[in-house]
Amino acid sequence: MVTLPHGISEHVEGWLTSQIPGATAPFQYTQIAGGHSNLTFKVDDSNGNHYVLRRPPLGHRLASAHDMTREYKIIAGLSSSAVPVAPALGLCTDESVNELPFYVMSFVDGHVIRDKTTAETILGPLGCRRASESIVDTMAAIHAVDLDAAGLSDLGRHEGYIARQLKRWHGNIVEQRTRELPLVDSVFEELSRRIPDQGKATLVHGDYRLDNCMVDAQGNVIAVLDWEICTLGDPMADLGLLMVYWTGPTDTASAWSNPVNTADGFYNRSELAQRYAQVSGRDISQLDFYVAFAYWKLACILEGVYARYLGGALGQKTAEELEPFALQVDGAAKMAANTLDALS
Repeated sequence: MVTLPHGISEHVEGWLTSQIPGATAPFQYTQIAGGHSNLTFKVDDSNGNHYVLRRPPLGHRLASAHDMTREYKIIAGLSSSAVPVAPALGLCTDESVNELPFYVMSFVDGHVIRDKTTAETILGPLGCRRASESIVDTMAAIHAVDLDAAGLSDLGRHEGYIARQLKRWHGNIVEQRTRELPLVDSVFEELSRRIPDQGKATLVHGDYRLDNCMVDAQGNVIAVLDWEICTLGDPMADLGLLMVYWTGPTDTASAWSNPVNTADGFYNRSELAQRYAQVSGRDISQLDFYVAFAYWKLACILEGVYARYLGGALGQKTAEELEPFALQVDGAAKMAANTLDALS
């Protein structure tokens, strides 16, 4: 008897065979590493076909997150755009099948670059350079999507994006607060006072970084992943967040400690920003505000993950064992405050 992983019920097999053309039982499920939110499984069928199944996480979930129907709508809508996404195959909203809604998409055979050694081994300097260019060009393509043609013009409100994001993420912190975070609160107030004028809303990924993209061996982005917090809003927020996640070969360290982009060949942050300005034609003069906002948002995201871990998402862990994770939250909040201070 096949042992199913947590998050997959015995009813999923029947749904796959009845709803996904060509899917043939029995299936093998392998949880894909990476990410702290929605669960992602590679599904292999008996005929050598490969799929990906996405479902909400186990345990506590924020009411505003993990909407599988919405995420499915996004990747289905982007299928005919210039944005590379895995083809959407099917959505299940019947919670009797697997406790919560889930969707299935085609498996894209490529690489998710999560560490420096992988970047050096698979891409090399030329591939790292191409990945730098492609991640920017793909982000510009996201921001250029025709919302009406993609059926996504109703994905969110078209105005007040930064104010809404500030309210949403601060509200999440309040909802699941495990400790006092005075710096997160004070930066929230300062960011709220400094919101720049915002132009026409575009599609915004919301968590755009290298390891949320799949690349080929040459460094070209062949699929953008993890659309769960995508919405309509200010495209500069995506660029600001990429600056936070990215530490190029000569960049100063970020609050996001992964050194993957320090591999030889990757662009520095300023090179990414300039390429985005050239490709998109957008004004990036207010980028530092969006970087400060991105650091603050990262602090909120990390605090949410920390709260889930305290709640048992990793099994029984003490606050002391999770202290390094808590320190990441504090570090991101400090970087947000420092970036705002430099703007004064």
